[in-house]
Amino acid sequence: MAHVSEDDHHTESHSEVTNTSRTLTGVKTVVQRVGVALLLTVGVAACSSSNSGVESSDTTVFDIALIPASKVIDVRTATEFSEGHVKGARNLDIQNGDLEDALASLDKEAAYSVYCRSGNRSATAVQLMRNAGFINVVDLGALEEAAQSLSLPIVTN
Repeated sequence: MAHVSEDDHHTESHSEVTNTSRTLTGVKTVVQRVGVALLLTVGVAACSSSNSGVESSDTTVFDIALIPASKVIDVRTATEFSEGHVKGARNLDIQNGDLEDALASLDKEAAYSVYCRSGNRSATAVQLMRNAGFINVVDLGALEEAAQSLSLPIVTN
């Protein structure tokens, strides 16, 4: 029967611990790589969309959330504006010609976010601005949607 010294037993235990440690490190590395791959896959899937001609408000809100800080334009009447508007918004009534009159003095390179009461006038205003050469204009729809999208309060003056 072979005699195993305490030193030999210690060496075997140390070797087993080292191998176990290497195995755990390898498993940890694999788990990290799988985690990163999973995050990248989820991220890519979340950023891509399959739009089958149906627009959802969720997509609109998602797109708006990515808009950089912009100049906010309220295209409703002065009376509507005074009843409540997004904090910091500029009132340029599209119906009385204020917006069209102001186009020449606005920076065409700046980012603009436009809203109204229901989204109809803001859609018209955005089209008017784009036709005038503005390149970064977003229709935020109605007042409440605009306030939510911009994370700004509705205020009165």
